Amino acid sequence: MSVSSRTAVAVHALTFLAQWEADDLQPSTDIAESLESNPVLVRRVLGLLRDKGLVSAVEGSGGGWQLAKPAEQITLRDAYAAVEKGAPVLPAHAHPPSQSCVIGRHMQSLLEVEFAAAQRAMEDRLAETSVAHMLRRIRDRERGEPVSR
Repeated sequence: MSVSSRTAVAVHALTFLAQWEADDLQPSTDIAESLESNPVLVRRVLGLLRDKGLVSAVEGSGGGWQLAKPAEQITLRDAYAAVEKGAPVLPAHAHPPSQSCVIGRHMQSLLEVEFAAAQRAMEDRLAETSVAHMLRRIRDRERGEPVSR
């Protein structure tokens, strides 16, 4: 089982929009081009971000997408929460293990505790990084400068 790539697409799209924050609206086709992805997939992710108030859109000719608030105020956790809809990164057993086995009787509850702690740690880490920080790191890399955390 793999983790969804929606968060990576969301962070990419948000950072792309942050790059053009002071300019006009950005079409989803340009964002999709940066991702080398299908514009329909990108629009679906952007729709989820819009639903959470992270981006806004103007439809029609000359329309496009923009950040709904400053990039400094949008964290990677915001992006994750907007597109993953609470799905655990580390799901436990697909079906309950055997209750007649000493390991099976206890494994599910122990995994739930460990996986929940790992989920919290991941989300805490994502909350430490803003979209603006990602854009600064990209610009540093583009200039050949060492990238710091």
